[in-house]
Amino acid sequence: NEDRERAWRASRETKLETIPNCEACAKPMPEEVQGWAQSFDKLMKSPAGRNVFREFLRTEYSEENMLFWLACEELKTECNKHTIDEKARMIYEDYISILSPKEVSLDSRVREVINRKMQEPSSHTFDDAQLQIYTLMHRDSYPRFLNSAIYKSLLQSVSHSSSES
Repeated sequence: NEDRERAWRASRETKLETIPNCEACAKPMPEEVQGWAQSFDKLMKSPAGRNVFREFLRTEYSEENMLFWLACEELKTECNKHTIDEKARMIYEDYISILSPKEVSLDSRVREVINRKMQEPSSHTFDDAQLQIYTLMHRDSYPRFLNSAIYKSLLQSVSHSSSES
């Protein structure tokens, strides 16, 4: 039993290692960075915006919210039933399980819905939870992000480098 658990952990760790630490993206233009202050949706639609916001969330010990949101986005692109099952289980274990150190904050109604849907996972199993986390980031973390040193220094650096060119 211990050997099986050790093998499962090892296979799981290698799967998690394949998730990039941050999304690859070009340096944002000043207009794009300024646009992030106008709307949370603009920030979340931009790979560079998500990276900077994720860096900010890490300072607030809530990076798991972005990681969960990204994992849900990735799950929605899957068509293969076996892959959907596997990714849904990993998302559940990593972000929904009360035993996980990266557990996201969800209300009991959403947890019940997920528990029912996990009997037959689909690419939309976590839609309610993803929306709840998106809303939490929007209402709670986003206003602090806009006032953070991380955002202000990026805004200043892109504005400064564009005025030099």
